[in-house]
Amino acid sequence: QVQLVESGGGSVQAGGSLRLSCAASGYTNKAYCMAWFRQRPGKEREAVARSSTRDGSTYVYDSMKGRFTASQDNAKNTLYLQMNSLKSEDTAMYYCAAHLLGSGVCWSSAGRYDYWGQGTQVTVSS
Repeated sequence: QVQLVESGGGSVQAGGSLRLSCAASGYTNKAYCMAWFRQRPGKEREAVARSSTRDGSTYVYDSMKGRFTASQDNAKNTLYLQMNSLKSEDTAMYYCAAHLLGSGVCWSSAGRYDYWGQGTQVTVSS
């Protein structure tokens, strides 16, 4: 069974930085798509970044580009999210998620993900 454990959340002032980590366990020899989602108060869960364990590629979704960077360490089965120049609107619960990469498509929709971590809270004060 795949398990995902996030860490690195916390409280920071606007303009500050945080680095989130997602450690995965229980992976088989197949490739997975790993992703960061966030859920802001009163909002739907939205994709932040994704990566493929098949080729190590990463992608940050448009609204976060330039401030957020995703990276992965395949040897450790860990996905990272470096968040810089944080804004109050980045305040959210951040979740790590994964699904088998089977078709080669790494989805942006939360409903496509089978495995979820418990989330880590990020609070940005202005």
